[in-house]
Amino acid sequence: MKKQIAIGIDVGGSHASCAAFDLTEKRLIPASISHVPLNNQGSKTEVIDGFVSLIQDCVGKLSTESLVGIGIAMPGPFDYEKGLGLFTGENAKFQCLNKVNVEVELKERLNLPETPVRFINDATAFAIGEYFLGQLKGFKHTLAITLGTGLGSAFLSDGIPVIVDKKVPENGCIWHLPFEKGIADDYFSTRGLVNRYFERAGIKLKGVKELAELSKENPLALELFHDFGKKLALFLASWIKSFQVEAIVFGGNISKASHLFDDAMNEQFKKEGLLVKINYSELQESAAFVGGAQLHDEEFWSFVKSQLKYM
Repeated sequence: MKKQIAIGIDVGGSHASCAAFDLTEKRLIPASISHVPLNNQGSKTEVIDGFVSLIQDCVGKLSTESLVGIGIAMPGPFDYEKGLGLFTGENAKFQCLNKVNVEVELKERLNLPETPVRFINDATAFAIGEYFLGQLKGFKHTLAITLGTGLGSAFLSDGIPVIVDKKVPENGCIWHLPFEKGIADDYFSTRGLVNRYFERAGIKLKGVKELAELSKENPLALELFHDFGKKLALFLASWIKSFQVEAIVFGGNISKASHLFDDAMNEQFKKEGLLVKINYSELQESAAFVGGAQLHDEEFWSFVKSQLKYM
C-alpha cells in the first residue's frame, strides 16, 4: 500500500516552517523539515515565493510517496474556508495577502492543480497536533494555549475544535477577553511581560528570554513570572470549569520559561479547586505541522471542515 503523505506548514511572523506527515503511520518525517524566512511586511510576490520555495524544498526531501495535500496553519484574520487573507490595518502582518486567494496562488505556482490546499488557524493546528501526537492524547476535553507574541488558544472535544458553544468563549478563543485594564492578549504575552518590567524598572528588554535570565538574580523579574502564573490560572479558571477541561498543554516561547511560573500557577489552580493535568509542549511548532497535515485525513476533515467558517 502506497503511503499517504501530507505537508503541514506553520506560518509565523518572521519565518515559515513545514514537515511531511505520514497519514498512514501517523508520524512526522523529520528529514523533511524545512524553513524559510518571511518578511510579513513584504510584497505578495515575496511572501508567495517564500511559501513556494518552502514547499518545494520539503517535497524534494521526500521519495515517491503520494502527496495527498498541503495543510497550512495560518494566523488570523483569515478566511479558512476560502483560503483568503483578511489582513488589514496599518501595522497588520501580511497585508500583502489581504483579499488574496492563497490556495489559488500556490496551486498555480506549484503546478499542483489537483492537490488540495487547506487552511486552519495556527493555534488550533497546534492544539490538534498535540491531541494526535503530543500531550493531549487520550483526553476528551482539552485546552491548548500558545504563549508568545500573542495569546493563542483552542478548545478541543475528542480532537475537534469547539468554537460555537456556550461552554467556551466567543469564537472559541481567549485572547480578546477583558483582563485588568485591557485584554488578555495585552497581559499574557511577550510584550505584556516586557512592558511590566519596563514600568517597574525603567529598562526595556528585548524579550522573555532576557527576562528569564535576569530572574536568576533579579527579584523583580522573578516576581513578574510568579504574577504571570498566578493571574493566568485566575484568568483560565472559569473556562476550565465551564468546559470541564481535563488537560492543558502550553506552547510558545514563554512556555520555555515555565519553571519560573508553573508553581505559582498550580498553586492558584488548587485554590480554585481545580485538578487539571498541566503539560508543556515537547513538539512546539512541530505540533502545527501535524495539525495542518491532519486536515488531509478525510475522516478528521469531515468533522473539522464545518468549523472553519467560525475561526
